Amino acid sequence: MLSYLLDTHIYIWWRLGSSQLTREQLKALDHSEETGQSVGLSAISIWELAMLHAKGRIEVTLPLHVWLKQASTNPGVEILPMDADVCAESVSLPTGFHKDPADQIIVATARVHGLRLLTSDQRIIDWGKVPLI
Repeated sequence: MLSYLLDTHIYIWWRLGSSQLTREQLKALDHSEETGQSVGLSAISIWELAMLHAKGRIEVTLPLHVWLKQASTNPGVEILPMDADVCAESVSLPTGFHKDPADQIIVATARVHGLRLLTSDQRIIDWGKVPLI
């Protein structure tokens, strides 16, 4: 059973061992690893990883398709699909959510699956209508 959904940047920071993760985020990720509990990652995050690479914002040491396949089959990470419930929720988010479609899908995924979202995205934090870490 999942407890957490990772925003795309959190996934990147986690895999890079970045010091940008908060103490609470690290604690949640460590707890998941220690207990063998997977964390969720929205399918749209795989697309975002590809886009970040295409824009030169992240570098990978493998061919992109191989790296993305590894990211999407990483032990301890469960990819959550953009199914009908997530798509419907993404266009029905309460007032005040910004218009970034990837963020809408990520937040909708967390809400549909009842997961706490690990994010450092200030726009999502300020919106405040999804459980966060």
